[in-house]
Amino acid sequence: MSIYDYSPRTIAARVGTEVDTAYHSLGVPIYMTNNYLFDEVAQGAELCHSTDAGDCYTRMSNPTNNELGRALAALEGAEAGLPFASGAAAFSALMLTLLKSGDHVLSDNATYSATNYLLTELLPKFGVETTLIDFTDVAAVRAALRPNTKIVFFETPCNPTMKVIDIARIAQVAREAGALSVIDNTFSTPFITRPLELGIDLVMHSTTKFLGGHGDAIGGVLVGPKTLIDQIWNVGLKNLGGCASPFNSFLVLRGIKTLEVRMEYCCKMAAAVAEYLQGHPKVAQVHYPGLPSHPGHEIARGQMQRFGALLSFELKGGMEAGITLMDNVKLCALAVSLGEANTLVQHPASMTHWYVPQEIRLQNGITDGLIRFSAGLESIDEIIEDLERALSLV
Repeated sequence: MSIYDYSPRTIAARVGTEVDTAYHSLGVPIYMTNNYLFDEVAQGAELCHSTDAGDCYTRMSNPTNNELGRALAALEGAEAGLPFASGAAAFSALMLTLLKSGDHVLSDNATYSATNYLLTELLPKFGVETTLIDFTDVAAVRAALRPNTKIVFFETPCNPTMKVIDIARIAQVAREAGALSVIDNTFSTPFITRPLELGIDLVMHSTTKFLGGHGDAIGGVLVGPKTLIDQIWNVGLKNLGGCASPFNSFLVLRGIKTLEVRMEYCCKMAAAVAEYLQGHPKVAQVHYPGLPSHPGHEIARGQMQRFGALLSFELKGGMEAGITLMDNVKLCALAVSLGEANTLVQHPASMTHWYVPQEIRLQNGITDGLIRFSAGLESIDEIIEDLERALSLV
């Protein structure tokens, strides 16, 4: 019986313990090698065409990377997983493998900036068209599908507005149209949401975030059916070259061991901060799926085991208030990423989305006073005190 036949909690705690058959290391080794020795030419030829029997070259496969793919596939309930150098590399490999000129992508209008850039700026150069709409309107999603729609893509909760999309309904609509449904599950992680069980075809993660959890390793992964993962390996990884660093994969595997306990605490902090901010006189609105006031609260209850470690809130003072708060927090760290041991805050209008015209930002719910909050592992009371001090100056 393999460790991957146990529960997700046990899998996460024991990842990497079956890799080292030579020295019986309890921890997963870091295989820092480019090449692998072959016993004969026929073996080398076989390994260069498929990774099922072993490794040929680390751009294509590596034991440490393979273990990360295997672990995340098990946690998501998938057949196979494929690590990449970053979440953006994973998404690029996916799209460039499966799409061709004349194809159409239907995407939610709230996506990560690198994702949006690929969809709206790069793919059109190769004859692939993308339509961006609000996926909370399922009827609009159905109406926007075309005969040439190949991929339906979204993330939920969405960045940075925490919009919640009904995963099962979107998966069903895509399936009925013969399109592949793909979701970015970075914000939720497999311990909060398991999209494949809701009908999604393929799941991606930025392992840089909660999966790694310590802000020291960039990576990405795709998980799904083995036939599809093998196709992306053969084209998108092997030929485009966005391979994961074995050292980074080791760090992410280490982070996965504490994923559930970290997520439980971070979700607890996010809920407490959301409750605190909801009653603050200088806060206009709090966006957190765990609040009954959130428009996607009931959907979130049905598809999330917890309500997540991220929230955003809008200050009444707009741009000036957002910058003032950011300049005066002491314990919360100013940084554009998320999912780390440190609590991180960022001001989208002046930091990550400054280049987006204000009209477009506002259409997508990114107001001038919006702050995104990523819960960490500090004392909840001390984080709230830090926010209280900064809010008193707004």
